[in-house]
Amino acid sequence: MKTVLAALIVLAAALAVVPARAVEPGEMLKDPALEARARAISKSLRCLVCQNQSIDDSNADLAHDLRVLVRQRLSAGDSDSEVVEFVVSRYGDFVLLKPPFNAETILLWLGPALVLGGAAAGAWFYIRRQRRAAAEAEPLSEDERRRLDALIGDERP
Repeated sequence: MKTVLAALIVLAAALAVVPARAVEPGEMLKDPALEARARAISKSLRCLVCQNQSIDDSNADLAHDLRVLVRQRLSAGDSDSEVVEFVVSRYGDFVLLKPPFNAETILLWLGPALVLGGAAAGAWFYIRRQRRAAAEAEPLSEDERRRLDALIGDERP
């Protein structure tokens, strides 16, 4: 019984990792080479509805329309780069899962480093201020020291 349960858990975990393919049989091209090109292009284009999935993985209507558009352009004789350029001209660089490094996307590429650098600088200034405040603190008077010792002594078992 334990073996069967363990096997089911492993199978469920394995299936959870496998992405769902949204390409419908009616969308597929008859030519396997063209279909392979279409799948490769579809995996590099972002679903504008889901935003974190490729159009190859998304079930959204817009992703379906883009998959059909990619296949139509390939069937018409466009190269892979021409298809991608056509889609980018309509939807902008945001449609690419790996957008190019240019003036419009510089914050997208450098943003995480800027946030990390800002956080590190903020932490450095905070620690420096805390150390400076601790160094400038006045020592306890004799009366304060006795009261502190009494309080600490009262809390000990």
